[in-house]
Formats: sequence, structure tokens, C-alpha cells
Amino acid sequence: MIQDLGELTGPVLIFGGPYSNAEATLAIQEEARRLSIPSDRVICTGDVVAYCANPEETTTIIREWGIPVVMGNCEESIAQQAPDCGCGFTEGSSCSLLSISWYAFANQHISNTNRRWMQTLPSAIDFSMNGLSFRTVHGSTTQINEFVFKSTASHIKEEQLTATGKDVVIGGHCGLPFGDSLAHGYWLNAGVIGMPANDGTTQCWYLVLTPDHTGVHAQWHRLAYPYRKTQTAMRDCLLTEGYCDALSSGLWPSMDVLPDYEKSQQGTPLQIEPLFIERH
Repeated sequence: MIQDLGELTGPVLIFGGPYSNAEATLAIQEEARRLSIPSDRVICTGDVVAYCANPEETTTIIREWGIPVVMGNCEESIAQQAPDCGCGFTEGSSCSLLSISWYAFANQHISNTNRRWMQTLPSAIDFSMNGLSFRTVHGSTTQINEFVFKSTASHIKEEQLTATGKDVVIGGHCGLPFGDSLAHGYWLNAGVIGMPANDGTTQCWYLVLTPDHTGVHAQWHRLAYPYRKTQTAMRDCLLTEGYCDALSSGLWPSMDVLPDYEKSQQGTPLQIEPLFIERH
């Protein structure tokens, strides 16, 4: 199912991966209020639940906020009460082994109300802005758990973008924000708010799209939040295997899913230049 929001005439705030991090979710909600961006122009790229200790609280905040949300693989799995998170981790890898405890915890602590809500989420969200068309997905346009990074070959992004018939694809899932200008369009990732971007900082990321008379400005922003509160909640729930420490170190406990370029950037604070999306 694809949800179509139609024409959006003001700034749009986009974020991914709340990851059961209630403190970060409250922080991004406050950012939207500060920027005077209403809920119908805030989009989440999925994975509302994952590593942290407040899956029910985080999901309830997002659901009651009323924002459009793309179904992430974690929502798909929990909605179906699947045996694992469906992240696409290689079996036996560090990421796969680390996912056992947090997924079991999240699956156990989601109410039937929120599980039913997850079942209703769309696989993609479309909208248009200032003569440009956008498709928002979780992984890629063809697979909910496909990892698409900045370093992913341009021809792969081009093929998927062309198949959508859109000017811009906005993805999630990989946990790292980026903007990529392609030959015939653009591929963006807003980043995630529930976990640092493996760059040695405690801050997370979100994206704001602002219409201009000739196109759309894409601007990435850091998000600070009281991460120590999230760590305390994780320790209280015995979720201490790697991701708890990552909230303060800014370093992921495993880089199994990362291509070589992204691995080489671990611990280097991200600098993401604004991108102007032009009408072709």
C-alpha cells in the first residue's frame, strides 16, 4: 500500500529510526513544534521500535502524534509476531546476534493496540512539492530491508528511481543520513533519531525539505536529546549488549552491514552539505 499525501506547500520534516528511544522521539516532536511544522508535514521512514528500552511508549508517542509513517521491517515483523526483526542481517553475524535480545524485548512489550496500528502502515509514502515528486520508503523501492548507502552504486539508485517515476526517493533503514544527486533525480536519507550515526558523537539526524520558487532545499540537522535517560532505561531493562554504550560513544557495536567506505568513516563527525533539488 502506498499512501499519497498530495501536494505539500510548506516545510516537511523527515526522520527515521526512533528505535524505541522515547527521549529522542520527544525531542524530534519538540523540534517540529519549534519549527512550526504540523503533524501532516512530518514523515517517519520507519523502524519506530528497535534497540532501546521503550518500544510501547515510543510507538504510542508516534501513533498519537498522527504523523505519516512508512512501515519499517521492525514494524512488519512485530505486526506479524515474526521470530526475528527482518533487518536482513547475515545469519550468525554480530548484528544478527545482537538483535536477538532487543527484538525479543520489543516484541514482548508492544500492546495489541500498537501492534494493530503497525499492521496498517503503508509500504511507501508519496508527496509532491513545488513541481517535484517524492517517494518515501524504508529500505529501497523494491525491498523493505535493503540497505542503500551513500556509497551504493549510482546505477542501482538510478534504476530504482526511474522505476518509481518520481524525481526523488527518500529512504531509511541504513541509519546514516546522506544526499545523492543522480543523473536523473535524487536519493536522500534523513538519518535516524534513535541511535547516533556511527560518527563518534551523541547526536542524531533529521531532514527538513523547504520549497523554493525553483525547487526544494534539503537541509540535514543534528538532534540532541537526553541520551543518558535512554541509557538508564536500557540498563534497567538489561539491554546492555552494545547499543546502550553506543548512545554515549557514538560508535556502533557492529559494522557488519556497512560497505567499506562507510566503515572507514567510523568515528569521524559527519558533515552533510545542504542539497538543492532542482526541477528538471
